[in-house]
Amino acid sequence: MTSRQPRPPDGTATVPDEPAGLTVRARPWARGSVLALRGELDLDSVAVLRRALDRALALPGTVVVIDCGDLAFCDSTGVSTLLEAAVRAAGSGSRIELARPRPLVRRVLELTGATDAFPVHDTVPP
Repeated sequence: MTSRQPRPPDGTATVPDEPAGLTVRARPWARGSVLALRGELDLDSVAVLRRALDRALALPGTVVVIDCGDLAFCDSTGVSTLLEAAVRAAGSGSRIELARPRPLVRRVLELTGATDAFPVHDTVPP
């Protein structure tokens, strides 16, 4: 069994060929923003997502689609962050939706009941 090396607090990967850390790529779409996540969403990287969500939710009445297609892992901290963001978004008339979760991520969302809190789509808006 191999042990994982710790990641720096900014969420970037330190070990080559390992899907560690998280990157978030934001792009606009007609009703708001799409945030494409790549890597792992966990205690070490959740601050990266929080910063991206703060920017995406700056305007009220927006829809933020979180593209999970390249998200390899999500722990309970990541799920909590998504749920907190959904509550905050609703308070300003905005909404968070999820798209393309991989089977492992979808399973975590289902086990925690988070799929009930978000619309989940098979595709990402153009």
